[in-house]
Amino acid sequence: MGYRMLLGLCALALSSWATADMKMFEDYELSDAVISMTTVKVNAGKGEDYLEGLKQTWVESNEVAKKLGHITDYGIYFSVLPESGDFNVVLIVNLKDLGDYGPSKAKYDAFMKEWSEKKTKRNETVADTYPELREIVGEYLLQSVEFK
Repeated sequence: MGYRMLLGLCALALSSWATADMKMFEDYELSDAVISMTTVKVNAGKGEDYLEGLKQTWVESNEVAKKLGHITDYGIYFSVLPESGDFNVVLIVNLKDLGDYGPSKAKYDAFMKEWSEKKTKRNETVADTYPELREIVGEYLLQSVEFK
């Protein structure tokens, strides 16, 4: 294939892509549900230490938020290939909609009441060691695309 023909095909492909006419609410919508995703790079050999800390802090606080209906679910995902990229752990929090993401004094007060009853003595050592165990490399707020 000649150089000019290849350039012509590339130009045609790009022009048809550039003129795509996708319209929100006509061709697609974003889900009401929202995922808060945090990507984390855990240092080599520190995965179990980080999991121990997450269980005592992040998991327990998310259990309280889930019980109160502030979130719908949560999850921790470890890469099978821990040295494969910029992050090797993903923390997910599922929310019913964007309204659940913003601050709310009523939700905060309810959470703190439940959390302080559940966790009267927090393991501060765990929180203090987090900087030695991991680095947060990204935070995202995601909605799924639903084509019509």
